[in-house]
Amino acid sequence: MIQQDIKVAADSVVFAYVNAELSILLIQRKNDPFKGMWALPGGFVEDDEDLEAAAIRELQEETRVVVKPMQQLKAYGKPGRDPRFRTVSVVFQVNINPEEQTIAAADDAATAQWFDIKELPELAFDHAEIIDYAIAHFRQGLK
Repeated sequence: MIQQDIKVAADSVVFAYVNAELSILLIQRKNDPFKGMWALPGGFVEDDEDLEAAAIRELQEETRVVVKPMQQLKAYGKPGRDPRFRTVSVVFQVNINPEEQTIAAADDAATAQWFDIKELPELAFDHAEIIDYAIAHFRQGLK
């Protein structure tokens, strides 16, 4: 029998129109790896937890944003995407009205803020690739 040592994470791509510009919610990481860099809200799935529930929980823990339901977007599992260990991340997407939510960094997020998709900072992990895919998916849904 093959024994695997793979961690499962759930990350959230949260879109909103801020000042009429399509924007994405990012957190600044409080801890290593990539301490101080910007990333998607997310974290590890607990043993008894559904994937979407993990994404919703992590989003609320790190940004205080409360949503449901979310749309599962894609899974990412390239070896080396997390320098600590093998991690597969299931990514979820949600669109919100930013005026209906109060954003506040918490848990392992130092800061949480909206970024115009045309002016993104340098991102941790493979989150730039994830965001590029999510933006293309979002725009395709508008057609």
